[in-house]
Amino acid sequence: MSVLLKVGFLLEYRQQNKFIAMPGVCTCITARSPPKKDTGSQGQGQGQGQGHTTGRNMTVKIGINGFGRIGRLVLRAALLDHKDIVVVAVNDPFIELEYMKYMLQYDSTHGRFKGNIEIQGKKLVVDGKPIEVFNEKDPSAIPWGSAGAEYVVEATGVFTTIDKASAHLKGGAKKVIISAPSADAPMYVMGVNHKEYTKDKVVVSNASCTTNCLAPLAKVINDKFGIEEGLMTTVHAATATQKTVDGPSSKDWRGGRGAYQNIIPSSTGAAKAVGKVIPELNGKLTGMAFRVPVCDVSVVDLTVKLKTGTTYDAIKEAMKAAANGEMKGVLGYTEDEVVSTDFLGDKHSSIFDAKAGIQISDKFVKLVSWYDNEYGYSSRVVELILHMAHVDHK
Repeated sequence: MSVLLKVGFLLEYRQQNKFIAMPGVCTCITARSPPKKDTGSQGQGQGQGQGHTTGRNMTVKIGINGFGRIGRLVLRAALLDHKDIVVVAVNDPFIELEYMKYMLQYDSTHGRFKGNIEIQGKKLVVDGKPIEVFNEKDPSAIPWGSAGAEYVVEATGVFTTIDKASAHLKGGAKKVIISAPSADAPMYVMGVNHKEYTKDKVVVSNASCTTNCLAPLAKVINDKFGIEEGLMTTVHAATATQKTVDGPSSKDWRGGRGAYQNIIPSSTGAAKAVGKVIPELNGKLTGMAFRVPVCDVSVVDLTVKLKTGTTYDAIKEAMKAAANGEMKGVLGYTEDEVVSTDFLGDKHSSIFDAKAGIQISDKFVKLVSWYDNEYGYSSRVVELILHMAHVDHK
């Protein structure tokens, strides 16, 4: 089947007064492009996992609205890692075209964009491919239809419900993918429940970066040994919602403390969200976060009580088998002596660290898995769209 799809990516909205740079957070990291290799892993696999491809003869055209961290990296992932994707549109109400070019070209964490970026009229031209640029604040006013965009990524963090995200349909979008958790939109995690997607779904969520790390890990363990209950902690890189120095944050007093000066306890719904993508685990997991002063790459600590007793070696074998099998490209596996920066630019949702886990009894175990909370997650956004396109055009 030869199908030409036109997809619109909404880059993140950043409210103009909420875009916060993070000087000093990542001074030890040298700029570089996302690596094409799997760093320190065994059985990690490249690209999409089994069952995640759209087929060699399908081309998907995509666009983008808002130009925040996830939006820009969704664009990079589409341009650099997927030859079956062509970007067609970008919308950001707060960034002028010249600055948009600059923000795409230079990235303090992931390095300089290796392609050629030009401005022609009101368009960005990346490696000879034109990208229409819009500056609409109202999502219903973005002319996705005229740009030829069918699938829109709602990466703003603002329009995260079905009702709000559906505004994009008025501009000609056919489907909307929210790059954040949603209170009412169905959530899909690649490698976990993506096969449950059906073409009648119009607005969907790709969940959060932490849920994308935790869910594959929890699925493998639950399928093989059963999870009675568990607690998750994510040691999470700083994000743009935090403050560079102490400042007002009336709803989250700790969250208002300086991001690169502190380890900050925080709430997260990532563990509970796993119950939405793996119904058997609903109510069995909860968790919290520690925000730490690094610019990218986070790590999940999942401590669980198992239903069936086992050994840590058996757990390692189960994780390795999944990383080489049905979750290849989504779940990674490593036995190397790794640290967080080793995973900058890693495209996997979750990389199981076999040497970091510990076990106190045959039914009580702590598991550790890494994730590039920016690039890994952005890669899944792209792959979810590709999967949806494949299902929609069968």
